[in-house]
Parts: sequence; C-alpha cells; structure tokens
Amino acid sequence: MSDEPDEVEETDTEAEAAEEEVTDTETEEQDEAEAEGLQDGAFIRLAYTARTVEDDNLVDTTDEEVAEEEGVGDQGTFEPRVIVLGEGHLFPQVEDDIRGKEVGDEGSVVVPAAEAFGEYDEEQVRTVSADKIGEDDRYPGARIQIDGEQGVLETIIGGRARVDFNHPLAGEDIEYDYEILEEVDGDLEQAKGLLGMFLDLDLEMWVETDEVEETRVEEPDDEDDEDAEPETVTETVEKRTLYVESTPQLSMNQQWMMQKQQIAQQVIDLTDIDRILIQEILDGGGMGMGMGGMMGGMGGGGGVPDDVDIEEALEEADIDADEIADEL
Repeated sequence: MSDEPDEVEETDTEAEAAEEEVTDTETEEQDEAEAEGLQDGAFIRLAYTARTVEDDNLVDTTDEEVAEEEGVGDQGTFEPRVIVLGEGHLFPQVEDDIRGKEVGDEGSVVVPAAEAFGEYDEEQVRTVSADKIGEDDRYPGARIQIDGEQGVLETIIGGRARVDFNHPLAGEDIEYDYEILEEVDGDLEQAKGLLGMFLDLDLEMWVETDEVEETRVEEPDDEDDEDAEPETVTETVEKRTLYVESTPQLSMNQQWMMQKQQIAQQVIDLTDIDRILIQEILDGGGMGMGMGGMMGGMGGGGGVPDDVDIEEALEEADIDADEIADEL
C-alpha cells in the first residue's frame, strides 16, 4: 500500500516535466519564427521621406528629387542613410515597423505627435525682454536662441517680445514612407554610414590593423604575500584603426565639435573598429611662404641669443670691433 502513492507521484512528475519540455520547445520555435527578418543590431541602408499628416509638409527625406521639388535641394546631402536598428536612429514606431522585414520591403508608419516632437504646449509661448534678441533678428518668424532655448519670434512691441519655444513640429503627426535597400557589412562601410548619418559629410576614410603598445597593471598572483606589489606590463596588441581625413567641413561641423566623443564611441561600440584617428593632410602647398617667413625672422629679427659673447664672436671672425665703431 505504501509503494503505490509513490509510483503515482513519480508518474505525475514525469508527465509535468514532459509537458514543460514541450512548452519550452514550442516557445523556442515561436521565438525563432518571430526573430526572422531584420533584428536589432542590423546595419541597413534606408530610403525614406517623412511628411506631416495634416498639411503634407516635408519633414525629412533621403530622396534628392523630392528635396529639389520642395525647394530644399541646396540644404544638405540627400541620399539613402545607414542606420542601426534598435539604436534610436529612428523613431521607435518606425523601428518597430522595420523589425522582421527583409531587404527590398517597403512600409509606411504614422508617428503620433506626442511620440514625435511633442504636443503643442501653450505655456511654452512666453514673453521675454527684447534686449535679449539681436537687432538683425527682430522680425516675426525669426528663429532665435534665448538663455540656451531655441524659439520662434512671434511679435515684438516696444521692449517686450513674444516667443514660441515649442519645437516647430510640435503637435504634428508624422508619416514615414520607407524602403529597405540593403544590409551594410564590413566595418569600413558601417563606419562610413554612421559618420555620414551623424555629420551629413562625405569623408575620406580607411581601416588598417595597427600594432599598438598597451600598458596594464597586473595584481600579484600570491595574495598571501603582503609585500607583493602590482606589476606594470607592456604588451603589443593589434588594433583595428579607422583613419579619417580631416577637412575644413569636419573641423567646423557643429555636431562633430559638440559630440565627437559620443559619436566616436558609438562607432567603436557598434563595429569592429577599436579606435579612430583624425588625420590632417598637408600637401606642402604653403611651405615656401612659411619657410621664408621663418628664415626672415631668424635672419632679420634683430635678435642675438643672450648666451653669446659679442666680442668673443668678433675675435673668432677676425674682425676689429674698434674699427667697426670708427666706421659707424
């Protein structure tokens, strides 16, 4: 009698275990099915055009023809862009629509105002002193910056100005039409795509594998030895280096000047690049004038080093100082 309940209990446990195994298998198969297509971390080249839903005003585009038609063809480079899915390079609703799709697929998604550029807030329309606005910007519609905030001047009367600090697209639902053109492979192409997206610049760059010396501190192996000290070790390691040719456009790029560390870190985090070197290429075009000026400064600058004895120098040159003084 005492054995029978144990056998029944074992049978029930085995059945439960088998059921759980079936459930786990089904879940794995379901996850695999859901993971088909493009997923987070994929580098993709995307063509898209975004417009406001209500008035069909252009917000952004990668299409040069659309830009020309809208009269903004001279305001940047218009070509498909490289983004990394899941990294916030697009609105979450657009990324959600792309996940699971394949190269060649197209889509259209509306991003509600609240999740795009925010709802319009009447409290963000404020009155400020006109003294804070430059003389050249004192007209309705001028985009101005006051105390670190961007705004649009609505009216200015006397010494007071009415400024709208809402985002220009606040309250607008935005519709994105897109096409997935290709997946981007290779650290060089991926880095080019990311930098192009961030900076809107076509930069010359290349990747090399360099040998670099690195120094690290190793803790002593014998933890019981109180006199043991950490040891500094220098070793040669290989680094994938992205070389970027510096240009005046890069040096003056506002995005690069303010966020170069964050941009570089994202390139390193998302690709096989280990470090980035910005190189200034000098072709010697201005060397003649520079050297001439330098030589002129040395010869005609009128300067004699403090540690030179004048009389001793004249003697070595077999020149009589008294004769020079008489001639002068």
